[in-house]
Amino acid sequence: MRYRDSMTPTIRMAADPAGAAAAAAKAVLDVVRAAIAEHGSATVALAGGGTPALLYRNLAMRGGGGARWDRVEFFFGDERCVPPRSPDSNFLLAKEALFTPLGIEPARVHRIEGEVEPPAEAAERYAGTLRRHFGVEVPRLDLVLLGMGVDGHTASLFPGSAALLEKSRWVVAVQAPSGIRPVDRVTLTLPLLNRANTVLFLVSGEAKQPAVAAVLGDGRADTQLPAARVSPQGRLLWFLDRAAAGRLCP
Repeated sequence: MRYRDSMTPTIRMAADPAGAAAAAAKAVLDVVRAAIAEHGSATVALAGGGTPALLYRNLAMRGGGGARWDRVEFFFGDERCVPPRSPDSNFLLAKEALFTPLGIEPARVHRIEGEVEPPAEAAERYAGTLRRHFGVEVPRLDLVLLGMGVDGHTASLFPGSAALLEKSRWVVAVQAPSGIRPVDRVTLTLPLLNRANTVLFLVSGEAKQPAVAAVLGDGRADTQLPAARVSPQGRLLWFLDRAAAGRLCP
């Protein structure tokens, strides 16, 4: 599977969420295999939420698709400030849907310690985790998986958040807008996300139509939406189901 380089996104559409997740899973395998072939290992940042869970389960059902998962290091794009056994934990979701079924070694999973207080300390600890693994330069992850909320947020970067203006820190503590729980979050920032070799968005559901259209429609992205500010140095891939892509396909 070949994708265009540059900030112009490649958009793939499927009939339903399961189809979008299956197509995204194939792309994940392509990226992981290519990274391992190029430099012997792969680094992947995972997303939370129901749609990414479909992708993880698809990979698990494929038995990992023949990829060398023992050469993959897993990170997280964001985390809720909850214990790792909380049903709100992105780590727990990934553990149940992906790590355990594929037998991923715990040492290869670098989770955000959402239970650490205050959240700023959890953010600083995760920045330290990244520095120990990648060194002092801004990390260049091979693959970042992202979803998008109905408000256009991605990871835990929300519209109007000061975190969107961050230029130097790789990880910050944030608070979700009113009505979104859990409130306290830790998230990677745009300088790190935008340095990735590949960023893959997986989005489904009719409720996401307005945000998808605002980010991808007419070639004029609404930069007030955090998802529109994700412009990686490498490839930008969007996998959508028909419901989410409705306004792109009149």
